[in-house]
Amino acid sequence: MSGFELNKIMGAILLAALVACLAGFVAHVVVHPHEGGEKAYVVEGVGEETGTAVAAAPAGPEPIAALLASADVAAGQKVSRACAACHDFTKGGPNKVGPNLYGIVMNKHGHMEGFSYSDGMMGMHDKVWTYDELNEFLYNPKAYVPGTKMAFAGIKKTQDRANLIAYLRTLADSPASLP
Repeated sequence: MSGFELNKIMGAILLAALVACLAGFVAHVVVHPHEGGEKAYVVEGVGEETGTAVAAAPAGPEPIAALLASADVAAGQKVSRACAACHDFTKGGPNKVGPNLYGIVMNKHGHMEGFSYSDGMMGMHDKVWTYDELNEFLYNPKAYVPGTKMAFAGIKKTQDRANLIAYLRTLADSPASLP
Protein backbone atom coordinates (compact mmCIF):
# COMPACT_ATOMS: atom_id res chain seq x y z
CA MET A 1 0.00 0.00 0.00
CA SER A 2 1.45 3.33 -0.95
CA GLY A 3 1.48 6.44 1.21
CA PHE A 4 -1.02 8.10 -1.12
CA GLU A 5 -3.62 5.37 -0.58
CA LEU A 6 -3.15 5.54 3.19
CA ASN A 7 -3.74 9.30 3.04
CA LYS A 8 -6.96 8.76 1.06
CA ILE A 9 -8.26 6.25 3.66
CA MET A 10 -7.42 8.51 6.60
CA GLY A 11 -8.99 11.48 4.79
CA ALA A 12 -12.19 9.47 4.19
CA ILE A 13 -12.41 8.54 7.90
CA LEU A 14 -11.87 12.15 8.98
CA LEU A 15 -14.44 13.40 6.45
CA ALA A 16 -17.02 10.85 7.73
CA ALA A 17 -16.42 11.94 11.33
CA LEU A 18 -16.72 15.61 10.37
CA VAL A 19 -19.98 15.00 8.45
CA ALA A 20 -21.43 13.07 11.43
CA CYS A 21 -20.55 15.88 13.85
CA LEU A 22 -21.97 18.56 11.58
CA ALA A 23 -25.15 16.55 10.94
CA GLY A 24 -25.72 16.22 14.69
CA PHE A 25 -25.10 19.93 15.25
CA VAL A 26 -27.43 20.96 12.42
CA ALA A 27 -30.15 18.56 13.59
CA HIS A 28 -29.91 19.97 17.12
CA VAL A 29 -30.23 23.56 15.87
CA VAL A 30 -33.10 22.81 13.46
CA VAL A 31 -35.24 20.64 15.72
CA HIS A 32 -34.83 22.59 19.03
CA PRO A 33 -35.19 19.68 21.45
CA HIS A 34 -36.18 20.41 25.02
CA GLU A 35 -35.56 18.28 28.07
CA GLY A 36 -38.58 17.15 30.09
CA GLY A 37 -38.68 18.30 33.67
CA GLU A 38 -39.90 15.01 35.14
CA LYS A 39 -38.96 11.51 34.10
CA ALA A 40 -42.46 10.12 34.63
CA TYR A 41 -45.85 9.82 33.02
CA VAL A 42 -48.49 12.26 34.19
CA VAL A 43 -51.97 10.85 34.63
CA GLU A 44 -54.67 13.48 34.47
CA GLY A 45 -56.74 13.86 37.64
CA VAL A 46 -54.34 11.94 39.89
CA GLY A 47 -52.54 13.91 42.55
CA GLU A 48 -54.28 17.16 41.72
CA GLU A 49 -55.56 18.99 44.75
CA THR A 50 -59.16 19.74 43.99
CA GLY A 51 -61.63 20.37 46.75
CA THR A 52 -63.78 17.31 46.04
CA ALA A 53 -60.97 14.84 45.36
CA VAL A 54 -59.05 15.68 48.53
CA ALA A 55 -62.18 15.68 50.69
CA ALA A 56 -63.24 12.25 49.38
CA ALA A 57 -59.89 10.55 50.07
CA PRO A 58 -59.50 9.26 53.63
CA ALA A 59 -56.55 10.67 55.55
CA GLY A 60 -55.76 7.34 57.21
CA PRO A 61 -57.15 3.90 57.79
CA GLU A 62 -60.83 3.22 58.15
CA PRO A 63 -61.99 2.49 61.69
CA ILE A 64 -62.10 -1.24 62.38
CA ALA A 65 -63.88 -1.41 65.74
CA ALA A 66 -67.09 -2.66 64.09
CA LEU A 67 -65.19 -5.28 62.07
CA LEU A 68 -63.36 -6.76 65.06
CA ALA A 69 -66.46 -8.51 66.43
CA SER A 70 -66.86 -10.50 63.22
CA ALA A 71 -63.17 -10.75 62.31
CA ASP A 72 -61.79 -14.15 61.30
CA VAL A 73 -58.95 -15.18 63.61
CA ALA A 74 -57.84 -17.98 61.24
CA ALA A 75 -57.61 -15.49 58.37
CA GLY A 76 -55.64 -13.19 60.67
CA GLN A 77 -53.21 -16.00 61.40
CA LYS A 78 -52.68 -16.37 57.65
CA VAL A 79 -52.06 -12.62 57.33
CA SER A 80 -49.53 -12.88 60.16
CA ARG A 81 -47.33 -15.15 58.05
CA ALA A 82 -45.92 -12.01 56.43
CA CYS A 83 -44.96 -10.82 59.92
CA ALA A 84 -43.44 -14.15 60.98
CA ALA A 85 -40.24 -13.47 59.04
CA CYS A 86 -39.34 -10.75 61.56
CA HIS A 87 -41.55 -11.42 64.61
CA ASP A 88 -42.19 -14.37 66.91
CA PHE A 89 -45.71 -14.95 68.28
CA THR A 90 -45.10 -17.53 71.02
CA LYS A 91 -45.26 -16.85 74.74
CA GLY A 92 -41.73 -16.25 75.96
CA GLY A 93 -40.43 -16.60 72.41
CA PRO A 94 -37.30 -14.83 71.23
CA ASN A 95 -37.03 -11.45 69.64
CA LYS A 96 -36.06 -11.67 66.00
CA VAL A 97 -35.41 -8.71 63.74
CA GLY A 98 -38.58 -7.35 65.34
CA PRO A 99 -39.84 -7.87 68.89
CA ASN A 100 -41.96 -10.81 70.05
CA LEU A 101 -45.64 -9.92 69.60
CA TYR A 102 -47.20 -12.20 72.22
CA GLY A 103 -49.43 -10.06 74.43
CA ILE A 104 -49.09 -6.92 72.29
CA VAL A 105 -52.76 -5.87 72.42
CA MET A 106 -53.31 -3.37 75.26
CA ASN A 107 -49.61 -3.49 76.11
CA LYS A 108 -47.23 -0.51 76.00
CA HIS A 109 -45.27 0.52 72.92
CA GLY A 110 -41.74 -0.80 73.23
CA HIS A 111 -42.94 -3.50 75.63
CA MET A 112 -40.15 -6.09 75.13
CA GLU A 113 -37.24 -5.71 77.51
CA GLY A 114 -33.86 -5.98 75.84
CA PHE A 115 -35.09 -5.20 72.33
CA SER A 116 -33.46 -2.25 70.57
CA TYR A 117 -36.44 -0.16 69.45
CA SER A 118 -36.13 2.89 67.22
CA ASP A 119 -36.05 6.31 68.85
CA GLY A 120 -39.51 7.03 67.42
CA MET A 121 -40.99 3.95 69.08
CA MET A 122 -39.21 4.63 72.37
CA GLY A 123 -40.67 8.14 72.34
CA MET A 124 -44.11 6.48 72.50
CA HIS A 125 -43.25 4.03 75.31
CA ASP A 126 -46.02 5.39 77.56
CA LYS A 127 -48.75 4.83 74.93
CA VAL A 128 -50.79 1.62 74.83
CA TRP A 129 -51.37 -0.55 71.75
CA THR A 130 -55.15 -0.11 71.58
CA TYR A 131 -57.12 -1.50 68.67
CA ASP A 132 -57.13 1.91 66.99
CA GLU A 133 -53.38 2.35 67.55
CA LEU A 134 -52.65 -1.07 66.04
CA ASN A 135 -54.96 -0.26 63.11
CA GLU A 136 -53.07 2.96 62.35
CA PHE A 137 -49.67 1.33 62.76
CA LEU A 138 -50.50 -1.65 60.56
CA TYR A 139 -51.96 0.65 57.90
CA ASN A 140 -48.71 2.64 57.52
CA PRO A 141 -45.93 1.94 60.04
CA LYS A 142 -43.59 4.67 58.73
CA ALA A 143 -46.27 7.36 59.03
CA TYR A 144 -47.34 6.21 62.51
CA VAL A 145 -43.78 6.00 63.90
CA PRO A 146 -41.44 8.28 61.95
CA GLY A 147 -37.97 6.76 61.91
CA THR A 148 -39.18 3.24 62.61
CA LYS A 149 -36.79 0.41 61.84
CA MET A 150 -39.68 -1.65 60.49
CA ALA A 151 -39.33 -1.98 56.73
CA PHE A 152 -42.93 -2.96 56.03
CA ALA A 153 -45.24 -0.92 53.82
CA GLY A 154 -48.37 -1.76 55.78
CA ILE A 155 -51.65 -3.60 55.23
CA LYS A 156 -54.07 -1.54 53.16
CA LYS A 157 -57.11 -3.86 53.25
CA THR A 158 -59.28 -3.00 56.24
CA GLN A 159 -60.60 -6.56 56.67
CA ASP A 160 -57.06 -8.01 56.66
CA ARG A 161 -56.03 -5.57 59.38
CA ALA A 162 -59.10 -6.44 61.44
CA ASN A 163 -58.40 -10.16 61.05
CA LEU A 164 -54.75 -9.71 62.05
CA ILE A 165 -55.63 -7.62 65.10
CA ALA A 166 -58.23 -10.22 66.13
CA TYR A 167 -55.50 -12.89 65.87
CA LEU A 168 -53.02 -10.76 67.87
CA ARG A 169 -55.73 -10.33 70.52
CA THR A 170 -55.82 -14.11 71.04
CA LEU A 171 -52.07 -14.15 71.76
CA ALA A 172 -52.37 -13.39 75.46
CA ASP A 173 -52.94 -15.18 78.74
CA SER A 174 -56.19 -13.24 79.09
CA PRO A 175 -57.24 -11.58 75.80
CA ALA A 176 -58.33 -7.97 75.96
CA SER A 177 -62.03 -7.25 75.65
CA LEU A 178 -63.35 -6.07 72.29
CA PRO A 179 -64.31 -2.41 71.91
